[in-house]
Amino acid sequence: MSLIRSSLLVGLGSMASRVLGFVRDMLFAQALGAGPVADAFLAAFRLPNLVRRIVGEGGLNPALIPALSALEPDDQATTAGDVMSVFGLALLGLTALVEIGAGLLALALAPGLHDDGGTLALVALYTRLSFPIVLSVTLASIGAAILNMRGRFAATALAPLAVNGGLILVLIGMEAGLSLPLAQKAAWLALASSLAGLIQLALVAAALWTGGTPLVRFRKPRWSPLLKNLLLAGFPVLLASGAMQLFILTATQIASFWPSGVSWLYYAERVMQLPLGLMAALGSGLLLPELARRHRAGETGAIVAAQNRALEVALLLALPASAALMVLARPMSSVLFERGAFQSSDAEGTALVLMALSAGLPFATAAKVLSQTLFARGSVKEVLVAALLGLALTIAASLLLAWPLGPTGIALGVSAGCIGHAAAIVSGLNRIGLWAPDRALAMRAMRIVLAVLAMSLGLVGAGPLFPQAGVASLAALCLGGLAFYALVAWATGAITRDDWAALTKKA
Repeated sequence: MSLIRSSLLVGLGSMASRVLGFVRDMLFAQALGAGPVADAFLAAFRLPNLVRRIVGEGGLNPALIPALSALEPDDQATTAGDVMSVFGLALLGLTALVEIGAGLLALALAPGLHDDGGTLALVALYTRLSFPIVLSVTLASIGAAILNMRGRFAATALAPLAVNGGLILVLIGMEAGLSLPLAQKAAWLALASSLAGLIQLALVAAALWTGGTPLVRFRKPRWSPLLKNLLLAGFPVLLASGAMQLFILTATQIASFWPSGVSWLYYAERVMQLPLGLMAALGSGLLLPELARRHRAGETGAIVAAQNRALEVALLLALPASAALMVLARPMSSVLFERGAFQSSDAEGTALVLMALSAGLPFATAAKVLSQTLFARGSVKEVLVAALLGLALTIAASLLLAWPLGPTGIALGVSAGCIGHAAAIVSGLNRIGLWAPDRALAMRAMRIVLAVLAMSLGLVGAGPLFPQAGVASLAALCLGGLAFYALVAWATGAITRDDWAALTKKA
């Protein structure tokens, strides 16, 4: 099955998860607003959500897939069982440490709240209630990697829906039938997230043990060289895979010194995650296994070709998304979040942060795609160095821009980190002779830019036709902009008949 067709299959599941997550965050804003309780909850939720996003987007795949794919099927099943057992025990220990030391962890997550003991205590409470989800989603992600490696994508696409779906049901139930103080609402939501993680793990486990031969076999773990290498590589791989999430985590710590800064950054970043999360899932779930096969076969030319074509797909999605988020940031923030406890001033602050974050979206997407080549070769060090460089740039730029611009400057710092991260990835590929953009990539990129410029002008021109921000007007602008972009992309050749043929071609 072609890369484009497979990308659509995986992408639909990933997009459904993102959309549900977005609906969840709209309900968060309605229920909690952007005050001290919301800042406490979102600061605590940031850490488990960080891990959930990294592993859910295939953060462990770069360590697991190349190693497991080199084994025979029986050895794959037993080794996978060993990995899940050891990770499970390690995560149980980590969870226990977090439960004990949640107070210190709360101070690290939101240092700006050090003078507000009540809010900081809420951060600690919500951290204790929500952190157990890390155990469930990490084990589920290992199972998902095994399923993807065997070409079974349905369960891995559907299982993550359980977390966001469960939280949405809890939020709806709260708003419909319960009148609770904000602090208690947040506590129930934190607990519900951990319970929903267990459901996700159960769905993945069912897929692993159904449909014929079980894909995982448990036994007393054997400390093999392969298992040792997987565990040693796991932590740096997670850091490297979750570069963007680390940038946001650091920015959240800095934003905690501004009132509502944590909330504005959280909601704006969630909007940006819709396109970025899609490309992350496609990169780790589809591109990485393909590149790993090419690397084992010694097909350097095929690796570069696959990388260039994947980068075309990334730009085709990320550039128009970035432009649309910049142009429509204000109506999006107002329509999506301004209700209940979320006020118009919060919508304006979120819009400015979203515009600043959107500048880094194309670079973050390109880094997600290009890093898969290094992961496929086992070059984790290069990706980790690039992530740390981007993190250092994020911290420096955020601190420099925060004082004159507040949370907007912090968001600009994140975009600067994304640019530095992507540049470092390209430099690493160039050093090993795998950065060779061809003429087809250059021509496609130029045509995509032309289509994006046309779409942006169209959105700016159409804005006055919808003076009142509402769901209908926002939907009309988004769908109209998408249709106009697709039309211009087809006319300029950014999208071709060959793309459609590859999409509809049967396996």
